[in-house]
Amino acid sequence: MATSADNIAAGISFSSFQKATELKQRLWFTLGVLVLFRFLSFVPIPGIDPRALSALFDTQRGGVLDFFNAFSGGSLERMSIIALGIMPYITASIVVQLGAALHEPWKQLKKEGEVGRKKLNQYTRYLTVALTTVQGYVIATGLESLGANQGIQAVVDPGMLFRVAATISLVGGTLFLMWLGEQITSRGVGNGISLIIMAGIVAVMPTTLAQLFEQGRQGTIDPILVVTIMVMLVVLTLFICFVERAQRRVLVQYPKRATARGMMQQERSHLPIKVNTAGVIPAIFASSILLMPLTVLQFAGGNVADPSASSSDVLITVSTYLQRGAPLYLLLYGLGIAFFAFFYTSVQFNSEETAENLKRAGGFVPGIRPGKATEQYFDYLLNRITTVGAAYLVLICLIPEFVFTTLPVASILLGGTSLLIVVNVTMDFVSQVQSHLIAHQYGDLIKKAKLKGGGRRR
Repeated sequence: MATSADNIAAGISFSSFQKATELKQRLWFTLGVLVLFRFLSFVPIPGIDPRALSALFDTQRGGVLDFFNAFSGGSLERMSIIALGIMPYITASIVVQLGAALHEPWKQLKKEGEVGRKKLNQYTRYLTVALTTVQGYVIATGLESLGANQGIQAVVDPGMLFRVAATISLVGGTLFLMWLGEQITSRGVGNGISLIIMAGIVAVMPTTLAQLFEQGRQGTIDPILVVTIMVMLVVLTLFICFVERAQRRVLVQYPKRATARGMMQQERSHLPIKVNTAGVIPAIFASSILLMPLTVLQFAGGNVADPSASSSDVLITVSTYLQRGAPLYLLLYGLGIAFFAFFYTSVQFNSEETAENLKRAGGFVPGIRPGKATEQYFDYLLNRITTVGAAYLVLICLIPEFVFTTLPVASILLGGTSLLIVVNVTMDFVSQVQSHLIAHQYGDLIKKAKLKGGGRRR
């Protein structure tokens, strides 16, 4: 049976969108911030020779650099002030969330509500500054050493002054991106951090598809293979949309209550639990944890594309075993996705708190006693559902990785992680737009009801 919200959502049209002034302002704000993000990706750090940098980047292409270059919208290739993107903030968020789950003082902060959440957010910002400073300095020194090793002087005037200026620029760029993401979340539509990551992927994706079609036209790749790739992308997109909307509805009943006519009526509702409660977070977290150290190591003097050029035996070994498509890379990536799927789901859905809230409201799951038994039932149900969700995420992220590394085209932008992020964030964005429209429709209904009520009193 359709709810009143579903009926209102079905009645949403372009005319209702035109009347939603606040929503249009939020959409324009979001679009403006994303355009600013694209402009920043073309602002280089001081002391860089763009042509030499492009030649140097071509010698260092590999799964690690291509991954972060895609997530930053090509900023890493141009070594812009936002070359590190939002990844240091994501890494800091992982550490703080793990700390909030394992460290007792931070556990207490998490239970303090809004005040504790603000303190944890502050810790995340401090850790972001520390991580970005270390990574920025390593990249600055790495540009100098890589240029010397390859005979390409990408840095105009190497030295401590360049390292300090580059580090400050990268720290400032990442912090500004973090602030822009928070502004989108509070004043725009959608999750700001996720939208910035998606904008970086989408910005480079047309070029990747154009190169794929050009290779098919020239005969470098079999045209049938190109068609097969496009069909596979469409099928994956439809599969992602299907699973992301799938949910397990838990029936919840409330005690019988007297209605306005004096009759006793028992209320029923459903508690929806999504198959993929964690969303796209596990894929982003696992990628960040696995590939960020490799990026720093590579800029420190390694070469994934040509390990023999590396000056470190340890770096050669790490780069060889953790290249994109390598068995160890796929194994660690899959395990990381599964771990963060369970971890983030436990953060999003607290069985103990949900069971307690139902007990206070007088609600219960049919056949399950309120309290501890309901909590255990939720844990049992959540573990089974999350297992399916984690398997789905691993399947979506790893199968394209395996396929594309065995084909002549091996673009990170056509992988499952990028596709999952784009589809998931787009669906969340559309859902929030619809929620704003429904709220606007409810506001109009309330105003009309008040006007009609006032007319009767007269």
